[in-house]
Order: sequence, then C-alpha cells, then structure tokens
Amino acid sequence: MSNEINEANPVSEINGENGTGYVVNSEKTEIITVNGVGYRRLCIKTHVITDKDNIVEVVKKYASPLIEEGDIVFITEKAVACTQKRAIPMEEIHPRPLARFLCKFVLKTPYGIGLGIPETMEMALQECGTIRILFAAAVSAIGKLFHKRGWFYQIAGYKARSIDGPCHFTLPPYNHYVVLGPDRPDEVAAEIAAAVGTQVAITDINDLEGQILGASDRSMGRDLLCKILKDNPLGQCSEQTPMGIIRKVS
Repeated sequence: MSNEINEANPVSEINGENGTGYVVNSEKTEIITVNGVGYRRLCIKTHVITDKDNIVEVVKKYASPLIEEGDIVFITEKAVACTQKRAIPMEEIHPRPLARFLCKFVLKTPYGIGLGIPETMEMALQECGTIRILFAAAVSAIGKLFHKRGWFYQIAGYKARSIDGPCHFTLPPYNHYVVLGPDRPDEVAAEIAAAVGTQVAITDINDLEGQILGASDRSMGRDLLCKILKDNPLGQCSEQTPMGIIRKVS
C-alpha cells in the first residue's frame, strides 16, 4: 500500500559548482515519501530554452555539475519540444471549422488550456489524424453518459495529451505559442543519459496529473516516478525550472 508524505523543506536554494544550483519552488516541497522511501526533488533553473538550444548540451551545462551517483534527471516535455522546433506561434496556426467545433466540448481546467481552443485542437488533428480524434471524441461522448472522464485522451494518445496552449502563467515568449509533445522521447532521454552518465526521464506533469513520456532505461519505474513527481515540483507558472534531479534520501 502506498504511503505518501510531503515534508516541508527549509532550504530554498543550494548552490552547486559553476554557478548552478538547486531550488525548491514556492509552495512546493523538496522531499516526498513514497512507499516508505524518501526522495528529494531538486529543481534546476536555466535560461529560457528555445529552438536555438541543444537539449543534451543544456542538461550537461546545468545538471551535470550537480549529479550524484544514483540520481535521476527529469526534464519537462516542453523544454525538449522547444529545442525540436515543436513550439509554434499562434498566428501560424489556422484552425479548420472541425477544430473550432470540437474544442467547444473540451473540459476546461485551471491547469491549462489543453485542447480547449481552436489552435490546440487543430494541432491535435494534425498530430494524431482526423479519424483518430473523431473516434476519441465519440468515445468521450459515450463516457460522459456514464460520468466517465479521460476516455478521449486514452484513445487520442500522448501526442494529444501533451499539447500545451498559451496561458496567462506561461513563461514568455511561449505565452503566444502552442507547444507539441516531444518527438522520440525515449531516444532523446537515452541520448541525454549517455551524455550525463545517469538515468533520465522526460515528463509531462502538471498540477492535475502526470505521465512519463520518455525514459532512458526500460527498467525505470514510470508509475513510481509519477508518484514521486505527482505534485509537480517544477511548477506550473514562471519558475523557469524545466529540469530537476530525483535523489533518494540517505
């Protein structure tokens, strides 16, 4: 049985080598206990990552000086996607009538737009295919009759779930962009792991739910990682901490 405890952290910043360091974001905690084991979640500030960056080099620059044996580096999917040119300005997206229609039925939450605007729904149609999105929408409608939610994304898949639209709390310039899910997340995680010498996970975590999109090692427990990161220690606003380190409490 899972036993999860959040522990308040008195330390807000811990300096490492080369000017890098850990931070604990506001209203977040450093340590979480899952199944009787404590894990530190050490967030790392970076510059604003763009398509001019190489994600492997970014992780090497900011995370490598802080890594200890047994650590797991976790990186938000948006940071990876931005380096892959998968962040698209809103004005470059031209939603079709179907996208404008379907987005009206998307549940709105305080944690992000999701597919609730024509531009993000249009990108879902392009990423996943019209037939798949229509089938997911039909299944979702049936689910609502039985008061079941989440069926749409189960059918549409992670590409639809990972699409982020602009929100008031999104870090500029991405408050005017739609960001798609990262391409080849497992392969990218493996490339980063080879460069920094420890396991790497690419995560899609918000204040509502989470999933692990990529893992450098198939043996990594994705369900456990989701529990460790369930409260979104990287933050959901302008913290500018797109990566962090998971470290067992000794």
